Amino acid sequence: MRRNGGFTRFANSASRLTGRAGTFALAALVVVVWAVTGPLFGFSDTWQLVINTGTTIVTFLMVFLIQNTQNRDSEAMHVKLDEMIRAIEGAHNALLDLEELDEEALDRVRLRYRALAKKARADVAAGGHDIGCEEVEAEVERDEIESDEIESGRRAGGKIEPGDADRRD
Repeated sequence: MRRNGGFTRFANSASRLTGRAGTFALAALVVVVWAVTGPLFGFSDTWQLVINTGTTIVTFLMVFLIQNTQNRDSEAMHVKLDEMIRAIEGAHNALLDLEELDEEALDRVRLRYRALAKKARADVAAGGHDIGCEEVEAEVERDEIESDEIESGRRAGGKIEPGDADRRD
């Protein structure tokens, strides 16, 4: 395994530290101290500027730390789910890297699974079982090909509509 870079180590440490109750208590204490010192400074513009500037800087920097942490967590979760799909016998390997599909193709797969879930619930309600499912690999593969063709058509300036992949010569 590769060692984490400097920013990743910093982001991990910062996210662990900022997510603790003690850090929240410290931030709340800073706000209380700031509020208590208001009368000492006559509630001046400078006094207000201190808290506004401080919170703006902290918020700005935290956005990037939070996004970095969420991106890494999301990527790790996708890899773990992909491994589970790959390792489970009977699972549909066509669902690996599903997050890489464009929105339209992903919507078609999602609708397909909603239909499978609806059918399974109806089967259970009728006294049946919901184990097993119809094949989805060919449909997902078709959606990937269609997405690639639509995207390459957009890059080439051509107009390709969804479903054109099904009408190849």
